[in-house]
Amino acid sequence: MTASAGFRHWAPGEQILWRYRGNGSVDVHICRPVTVVRDTEELLAVWMAPGTECVKPVLADGTPVHHEPLETRYTVPRTTVRAHWSGTGVLKLARPGEPWSVWLFWEPGWQFRNWYVNLEEPQFRWSGGVDSEDHFLDIAVQPDRSWRWLDEDEFAQARAAGLMDAGLARRVRAAGRDAVDVISAWGAPYSDGWEDWRPDPRWPVPQLPADWNRTPERTSA
Repeated sequence: MTASAGFRHWAPGEQILWRYRGNGSVDVHICRPVTVVRDTEELLAVWMAPGTECVKPVLADGTPVHHEPLETRYTVPRTTVRAHWSGTGVLKLARPGEPWSVWLFWEPGWQFRNWYVNLEEPQFRWSGGVDSEDHFLDIAVQPDRSWRWLDEDEFAQARAAGLMDAGLARRVRAAGRDAVDVISAWGAPYSDGWEDWRPDPRWPVPQLPADWNRTPERTSA
């Protein structure tokens, strides 16, 4: 890595962890090993390859979270399991300090499908990767530049379950409106041609480390 602008940049091809804490918790419940595509003061771009072993939350009995009725989805006990990403790869883009990241999805054969705006806490950067906390509300953006809100029911239920207070809910909604403004103006990253990007075929699929849930330390110059 090279030092720049007060923190250390990862080089293309380096492997890091893209993690999310449980809502209202300091414990990591989502961990995805990824490969760095670009890391500058303006943008962190990473690639999650097909077949990557990840950590995800499930109910305490192993049932997938989304099989639980919405009314109790955020109150029943949970645990984490290791599982392999079964879909096509995902390119994830995040700007420092921005309360969302933008993900690109493709169909098999590299047919571009859509962008996905994941509203979240601005990422906390540490020596092994980046951490955030998901904010439930998301936005799907289509190649024709149309967009729609996603998971508004989960956002409302998380608020009802006490996973975010009124102040945070207002900030998330405001972040969503800001994200929509960028979409409407067709600003970065939508106008940057990332849908034509392809991973280096020499990159191996990153391995999930045994200490995937270790306590992070902030990187420094």
